[in-house]
Amino acid sequence: MTFRGKRIWVIGASAGIGAALARAFAAEGARLVLSARDGPALSTLAEEIGGAQVLPLDLAAREMLPAAIAAQRELFDAIICTAALYDPAKVAALDPARTEMLVRVNLLGTLDVARLTPPLLRDGGQLVLFGSVAGYFGLPGGQAYSATKAAINNLAESLRAELAPRVDVRLVCPGFVRSRLTAKNDFHMPALMEPEEAARRVLRGLRGRAFEIHFPRRFTLAVKLLRVLPYPIAFRLTRRIG
Repeated sequence: MTFRGKRIWVIGASAGIGAALARAFAAEGARLVLSARDGPALSTLAEEIGGAQVLPLDLAAREMLPAAIAAQRELFDAIICTAALYDPAKVAALDPARTEMLVRVNLLGTLDVARLTPPLLRDGGQLVLFGSVAGYFGLPGGQAYSATKAAINNLAESLRAELAPRVDVRLVCPGFVRSRLTAKNDFHMPALMEPEEAARRVLRGLRGRAFEIHFPRRFTLAVKLLRVLPYPIAFRLTRRIG
């Protein structure tokens, strides 16, 4: 499967995995629409990859997504939402205002994408939501980011059934990927991956049939194991992390 000529909307394209995905799709000849809050960064990226439609979008501003949708005159082959905020802290240390904004973007913004964009997809088009390995099991220090990602994992599972067969819903759950978000972490990040490699893994997954695209597997499978262990054992392991 090639993405040449495919029309793809990447939401959250200004940095990190989103920007790397834009570069990877452009290298295959896709026709791109790029969205994020940082309009100048999007314009720079669009020039770098040889052209793309730049559509600034802040998922925290609820009126912006409907306006962006109303401006579209052509269906998409894929809509990919990578947009997220990250503010690592233990629950007792969370800043209420920053946490509210994180939930507004990560969860409610993704819900808006899931609710409003499917009519823009051609039959068989892909709606790709970014959850996270952080959503597999509650780990110390990851809230509220991890909670929003757990909700997105669940949302994608629901949508897979609700929108089939017209829309091909996919869930991407990366491990640690080097970015301005993970730069906030003050701990060792196992199996840390560069965004370019993460983008290659995503494209390879979208060419396949699997619902969930997760990587690197030596890390993601270990975290998945926590979900099937008895709670006393799982909690004993996660206390060591804390």
